[in-house]
Amino acid sequence: MTATATTTDPQPSYKWVGTRPVRHDGLDKVTGRAKYGADLNLPGMLIGAVLRSPHAHARILAIDTSAAEAMEGVRAVVTGADFPMLESEMGGSGEEYVDFRDLCRNVMARDKVLYEGHALAAVAATSRREALAALDAIKVDYEVLPHVLDVDLAMAPDAPILHEDMITEGVDPAPDEPSNLASRYVLDRGDTEKGFAEADVIVEREFVTQPVHQGYIEPHAVVADVGEDGKAMVFCSSQGHFMVRSFTALLLGWEPSRVKVIPAEIGGGFGGKTTVYVEPVATRLSQKAGRPVKVVMTRDEVFRATGPTSGSKIRLKVGATKDGRLTAVSGSMAYQAGAFKGSPVSLGCMCAFAPYAIENVFLEGLDVVVNMPKVAAYRAPGAPMASFASETLLDEIAEQLGMDPLELRLRNAAEEGMRSVYGPVFKRIGFKETVEAVRDHPQYSTELGPNQGRGVASGFWFNFGGSSSATVNVNEDGTASVLTGSPDIGGSRASMALMAAEELGIDVYDISPIVSDTESVGYTDVTGGSRVTHATGLAVIDACRKVVADLRGRAAKVWDVDVSEVEWVDGRAQHVSGDRAPMTTKELAAGAAGTGGPITASAAVNARGAGAAFSTQVCDVEVDPETGAVKILRYTTAQDAGRAIHPSYVEGQMQGGVAQGIGWALNEEYIFDSGGTMENAGFLDYRMPVASDLPMIDTVIVEVPNPGHPYGVRGVGEVGIVPPMAAVANAIHDATGLRLSELPMSPVKVLEAIGANGG
Repeated sequence: MTATATTTDPQPSYKWVGTRPVRHDGLDKVTGRAKYGADLNLPGMLIGAVLRSPHAHARILAIDTSAAEAMEGVRAVVTGADFPMLESEMGGSGEEYVDFRDLCRNVMARDKVLYEGHALAAVAATSRREALAALDAIKVDYEVLPHVLDVDLAMAPDAPILHEDMITEGVDPAPDEPSNLASRYVLDRGDTEKGFAEADVIVEREFVTQPVHQGYIEPHAVVADVGEDGKAMVFCSSQGHFMVRSFTALLLGWEPSRVKVIPAEIGGGFGGKTTVYVEPVATRLSQKAGRPVKVVMTRDEVFRATGPTSGSKIRLKVGATKDGRLTAVSGSMAYQAGAFKGSPVSLGCMCAFAPYAIENVFLEGLDVVVNMPKVAAYRAPGAPMASFASETLLDEIAEQLGMDPLELRLRNAAEEGMRSVYGPVFKRIGFKETVEAVRDHPQYSTELGPNQGRGVASGFWFNFGGSSSATVNVNEDGTASVLTGSPDIGGSRASMALMAAEELGIDVYDISPIVSDTESVGYTDVTGGSRVTHATGLAVIDACRKVVADLRGRAAKVWDVDVSEVEWVDGRAQHVSGDRAPMTTKELAAGAAGTGGPITASAAVNARGAGAAFSTQVCDVEVDPETGAVKILRYTTAQDAGRAIHPSYVEGQMQGGVAQGIGWALNEEYIFDSGGTMENAGFLDYRMPVASDLPMIDTVIVEVPNPGHPYGVRGVGEVGIVPPMAAVANAIHDATGLRLSELPMSPVKVLEAIGANGG
């Protein structure tokens, strides 16, 4: 069925998309929300496509685009030469900083391609068929170079060097020769030699994890429209449209004011959409073509050309006394950064033993470049791999001491006022409460059958603050709009509405939470680091309190009294003497023109005080000794949420993290052939968990309020993915007696371990 729309008002004009009219500024007329970049259609829009390298490592000798440019239907072609080459400078991007020089070389290759899928050129044409034909017409001459994927091989003396100008940072004295070791991070506290001398039991083991992808369902998609005035409108889904504005302008050599980003609803991110890939490319194509350009990544491109998280090789040693006191930790963690520096290895070092009181710690983190896509954040970046290693060793210590693994954790648990392993002193935290919640849960005492086992593990994530802005407008009917710049990827719109309703004293259904574009609200950092309900919530609370102060002042003007005599109670202005009839928000809003005009307030914060997050989890498995298949029987996760603003969304975040962690533990991995080509770049072969793979994941919300937030909020989106790999590994050990130290623990690997152990 088709539909048409007519209007006598030329502004705004509408184009029907599917069954709904969409304004040319990208806002859905029915819902007021921005459409997906992949769904948006603008008049005269072109289709963009990107040419990607088939080689893992090669020097680019020449790129000939002349044949493509001459083809019918092709309106623009760009290569790396169409983008400025930026100097090395570090800037913010979610949980990690990024080097702008690396960012521009990742978006479009220059002298070399550094991984299979690295972008070489892009075209815009009147149809996808014509765009793909133009890509085939582009001729590229390569000098294929040796590649390297393994961190140990990348650091070997004879390894092929990815960047001839990369000198290892964090090493004294600085090396004279380039290498693939980008940097060395050291966490050094106490005297590990003394600590190990005090230990009655010492365990040491090596662990290996493979890169895994965030697996968001929606691919990267963008529509860019550069007008005759040289300004661009960019429609896309991301975890931060201000980040998209900043990075797109930077990579084009523009001022940020030339780019307006309209956020669309986001179909998953988990950290993978905290950077840009096709947004600057589509914008440059639009500028050259003089028409809007749409670029939508295929699933194959998402796997091959966007950031998974790091694979790792970790060696750890842990000592403890016979009564279960942890005395020392030492080890080395080498993380794959992908083609450009910047793995989350430092975060891994800081998180590995953060839940525990340990005086003597030495951890070395190595950031290693390899011929793979540049890694991106993935839910608590760096922590899951580190905790897989540390929590497995703690289970082994408990076993050797004959101690319940939860009791071992309780005896060493970090508490309020204790200096953390990574430096700061903990304020009020709820780690012990999460351990006790699992200990007291019925699952922990459920009887196990043959080939079944139970494992526990704990995890930590910092949670971040950062910059956020909010505007609150009271409408004429007493309802309110809450405008923020934080894309909603986990229910944050609901939490903003709930906090605003609490502050204003009106019904939550009278609040309209809106994610605004980059010209309608103040600068806001990306949705990442479990920061939004805390940081953006603080901005909303601040703005609401300004509105309440304004409403009190207006009531005072109506009553001709001092504002100090007016209280705000349950959404109404009340005189302290009680001799005047209270005035509701609706009444004050209706008379706003006579008391000062529109009722609105804005606030901006650089939030501090994000409370640390902890989770403890228990997993029951059954291992098939004939096939090596691991079935998750029962799973319970307990997490300190501070104060659960929206409990069902909190539970969803907890369950989602566990589901992704189970996939990481049992099935997910990047598989490469000998030429560095990814062999499983699709959901059919990249095995993510589906509903039939998982039981109902039970949740226990622990509420130990964070003193850094008026409502006690702690971020909940990330720490849930930290314990599952170790919990599953410990459960497999309990069922089979086997200690598996390499992920994923797929049926093939489990069966091999069973066979190597004599069945």
